[in-house]
Amino acid sequence: MTAPPHDCLARNDWICGAYLSTRRQILLDAVVQHLRLTALSVLIGLAIALPLAVLARRWGWAAGPVLALTTILYTIPSLAMFSLLLPLYGLSATLVVAGLVLYSLTLLVRNILAGLRAVPEETRQAARGLGYGPIRLLLTVELPLALPAAMAGLRIATVSAVSLVTVGAIVGFGGLGNLIYAGMNTYFKAQVLTASALCVLIAVAADLLLLGVQRLITPWTRAGRARAPARRRRSRTGLRGARAGRA
Repeated sequence: MTAPPHDCLARNDWICGAYLSTRRQILLDAVVQHLRLTALSVLIGLAIALPLAVLARRWGWAAGPVLALTTILYTIPSLAMFSLLLPLYGLSATLVVAGLVLYSLTLLVRNILAGLRAVPEETRQAARGLGYGPIRLLLTVELPLALPAAMAGLRIATVSAVSLVTVGAIVGFGGLGNLIYAGMNTYFKAQVLTASALCVLIAVAADLLLLGVQRLITPWTRAGRARAPARRRRSRTGLRGARAGRA
């Protein structure tokens, strides 16, 4: 009976330190491509979604068609989406980015629009009373107050893009998805597990990073949450005092 090999690569183990040490550059290149595709798609999606949401807020009749179109795009399966875009972009990284941009629109437009709609009308009226024009009102009042909802959509869109980039492996531009796809075809356990774990780590890290940015640029939301318990405590104290006075 032959003894099992000492090399975890030869044994095809799921967890293998030798894989990390011998494929370091391959993993690094895949991570860089994954991050680049994700960042490009989310940034382009945000650049398109922001004016769409603003226009939908300004012209109420446009909100329905814009939301309907972006929702329809989001329902298209990823393989079908890439196939539909193939005649335009060919087998290229641009094909993957274009598909991810279209998928991100429904999440970004819907959340930005919800944030803009949530701005109190009295706040808008007060700003107009101070002489704010439409552009200044949008940039200094409406968009800052819409940031919490917009950042929530950006976080979801980014995490979704991290996962959908892997589908780009079907055209050879899938970042870590290329390693997952090749590893599944050859049943290379360490490669499949390592690339999958890195995808999860990227998604979690991106979400935490954006959450930190959100907390940094929206300090008033933390102040509001901090004041709410104090108000409840004062309310309960006042209620108890009133009851004691009646007694």
